[in-house]
Amino acid sequence: MPVMLGRTAAHPLLVGLEEGPVRGIRRRGVRLWRGIPYAAAPAGALRFRAPRPSPSWNDVRDASAFGPVAPQKRRGQFIGAADHLPRSEDCLTVNVIAPDETAGASHAGPRPVMVFIHGGAYSVGSSQEYPRQGEQLVRRHGIVYVSLNYRLGALGWLDFRAYGVPGHPFEANLGLRDQIAALGWVRRNIRAFGGDPDRVTLFGESAGANSVTTLMTVPAAEGLFSRAIAQSAPANAVYLPETAASWAREYVGILSKLVDDDDLESESTDAAGTMLLGADPMLLAEATTRLTVRTPDENPGTISLAPVIDGEFLPHRPLDAFRDGTAHRVPLIIGTNDREGSLFEGRIDILPTTKPRIRAIFTNTRKKARKAIKAQYPGLPERRAAADFAGDFTFWFPSVKAAERHSRFAPVFFYRFDAAPRTARLLGLDATHGLELFALFEKFDTPVGTALTLLGGRRMFRAVGRRMQAHWAALAASGAPLPDWPRYDERDRRTLIFDDTDHVVLDPRREKRLAWQAFVPHV
Repeated sequence: MPVMLGRTAAHPLLVGLEEGPVRGIRRRGVRLWRGIPYAAAPAGALRFRAPRPSPSWNDVRDASAFGPVAPQKRRGQFIGAADHLPRSEDCLTVNVIAPDETAGASHAGPRPVMVFIHGGAYSVGSSQEYPRQGEQLVRRHGIVYVSLNYRLGALGWLDFRAYGVPGHPFEANLGLRDQIAALGWVRRNIRAFGGDPDRVTLFGESAGANSVTTLMTVPAAEGLFSRAIAQSAPANAVYLPETAASWAREYVGILSKLVDDDDLESESTDAAGTMLLGADPMLLAEATTRLTVRTPDENPGTISLAPVIDGEFLPHRPLDAFRDGTAHRVPLIIGTNDREGSLFEGRIDILPTTKPRIRAIFTNTRKKARKAIKAQYPGLPERRAAADFAGDFTFWFPSVKAAERHSRFAPVFFYRFDAAPRTARLLGLDATHGLELFALFEKFDTPVGTALTLLGGRRMFRAVGRRMQAHWAALAASGAPLPDWPRYDERDRRTLIFDDTDHVVLDPRREKRLAWQAFVPHV
C-alpha cells in the first residue's frame, strides 16, 4: 500500500506512492501531478520487451511537469506532438488530477477514477496534447482523472517477434502491455490521491477507444477497471499474426534502406533484430510513417499499427470475445459520431474511400450483400458517400457489433454524437471524427476549438459537452449514466443522440445496420 504522506490540509500536494514520494502543484482549482513513471524506460535492453517495474526513489520527486512524449514525427501522415516537446523512449508516465481538498472541504470516501487513453492512430499523440484536459471533469464532478503515455509506432504496435536476438526475445502488443502496466499503477497507488481502485473507468477515443475495447478482452486486464467508455472505436482493427508479420517484414525492408543496409534481406533475422535494437527512435518513427502511408492502398481497410491476436496475451479477436461472453463483463458506454469519415481526406486519407479500396474490403462478402450495402450510400464512390461508407465501415458498424454482443452479458449504453458548430457544417465536416472531444473536454481555448466556434454555436456545443460529462461521470460513480439514458439491447437498440436537444431513438439507421449484417470481414 502507498505510504500516506500528505492528504492533509498542511501538505495536500505531497503524496507517498509505492515507488516513492511525489509533490504536485495546485492550478485552476485542482491539484495536479504530472510525469510520474509507471514503468521503467523501455529502451536499450528493454526495447521491444514488456514493460518492467519503475525503479523506486527516496527523495521527494517533483511532479509539476509532463514527461517526454513517445518518439513520433511532427509532420508525418498525422500531425504529431509539437517540435518543442521532448521525445524519448523513457515516456511511460502518468498524470493525475484531483479536486483541491482544502480544510473543511474534504470528500467522504474515495472518489471514482477515470483513466483516459489518447488516440492518434497509434503513431502520434500524448497525454499532454491539451494540458488542461480532464480538469473540468474533476472540478465539476469530483472524480480523479488519470492520463498516460504509451509506446507508439513500431516501438509499440508492430509485431517483431520473428526478429528477436539471442538472449533478447521480442514481444508483441507492447502498447497494450504499457496500458495494462499503467492500470496496475492506478490499482496500487490511486488511493493516495483520494481515488477508489474499485471504481476505475477506462475511456478513450479513436485508437484509444480501440485500446479500450481490446483491453476488455485481454485476460491480464481483468480487475483493473470496472467500467469502460469507447468513443469512436475501430473495434475490429485487430489482426491475425500472419497479417501483422507481413507488416513487420515490410517495415524491416523500409528501415534497412533508411540505415543504408540494402543487403539485409539476404541476412538472418538476427541481423534485422540487431538493426531494430540499434536504430535511433526517430529513424524508427520515419520508417513507421513510410509504412503507414502505404497501407491504405496495399491493404485497404486495415491499420498497420494495431493489436495482434497473439494467442496468449490477446487470445481472440475482440468482437469474437464479445460474442462468446469472454470479455470482461463491465458496463460499457460506446458510440460514434454522425459522420466519422468526413475528416479523413488529403494527407490522412487512410480509409477505404476509392473504388479499388472498396472492392478489396468486399472480397469475402457475397455479391447480393455488397449491392445492399452500397445501396445505402447513393453515389458511391463520390466524395460524401465514400466518406460516410468508410466511416461506417471503420467505426460505426464495429461499434454496433461490440455493443449488441456485449449487451447479452453486461449493461451497454449506445450513443451517436450529432452536434456540430456552424463552422464544421459549412466545411462539410459535420459531426466528424474526434469532434466530441472538443465538447467533452471543453477545448474551446485551442486554435481548432476557437475556429470551430468562430461563426457561432459555442454555447450549444458547451452545453452538449457538459451533458456528456454528466453521463460519463455518472457511469464512473455508479456503473450507469444518468437515468434518461436507457440500456441498449438487440431488440430495441435504444440510442442516445447528443445534439442541440438530446433524445433517444430506437434502432437509428436500421436499414444500414441490416445491410451491414451480411458483411464478411476481408482480413
